[in-house]
Amino acid sequence: MCLITFSWAPGSSIPLRLAGNRDEFHQRPTAPLAYWEEHPTMLGGRDLEAGGTWLAANDQGVIAALTNVRDPLLATPANAPSRGELVASVLQSDDVEAWLNAQESTTAQRYAGFNLLVATPQCMWHLHRGRHGVVLSNVPPGVHGLSNATLNTPWPKLNLVRDALLNSAHEQWQSATQHALHSSHTAPDEQLPDTGVGLTLERQLSSAFIIGEQYGTRATTWLTLNHQGQVEITEQRFGPLGRFEGETILTTPRH
Repeated sequence: MCLITFSWAPGSSIPLRLAGNRDEFHQRPTAPLAYWEEHPTMLGGRDLEAGGTWLAANDQGVIAALTNVRDPLLATPANAPSRGELVASVLQSDDVEAWLNAQESTTAQRYAGFNLLVATPQCMWHLHRGRHGVVLSNVPPGVHGLSNATLNTPWPKLNLVRDALLNSAHEQWQSATQHALHSSHTAPDEQLPDTGVGLTLERQLSSAFIIGEQYGTRATTWLTLNHQGQVEITEQRFGPLGRFEGETILTTPRH
């Protein structure tokens, strides 16, 4: 994904509410939200080019979501594997925390920059691969935002969607975040980050919902994780120029 906001409230009836957008080239082949045939307890969309995913959950009540990191000072390792495989890998792990610790120690250095959010009903972690190395941390309770820097870096579109969630009532959180996530307004030049892509592209990427013929927002997703480990995911899909292409709602465990 490229833009996420979430409310983390461990100990409540719904510890996690998460909403986000996935931006990608429209020509990149993608499968919609579904249970995976070869991993029937795992639910998510799928990148059919590299085989990974940007957000998924399993029947054990574990969720994972990924964003890339854009930083001109962060070099990409040679022959770096697809970052989308991280989500699938952690959801197939028998020990999530041990898997995350192994990534922090050695494995994550193989990848280009990324953020990985992983949550169970009791714990939530943020694994960040940035210019200063790999850092694993526990996410504190509260409302947070994540884009293509690190957690809560105050880019304008991140502030927009985080504030929408922060100021919404629980029963209205999805409609409030939908309004923000579907905003195509770009940020003023003086508020743009410098991620090494040039001013024209920074402007285009500054909107929460990116509209373009070749590249744009491909999906908006809402996820809830309750205290019993049950997950509900809603995915809306979009084509070139923001054309709506369908919606899917699925839950875990699989029935």
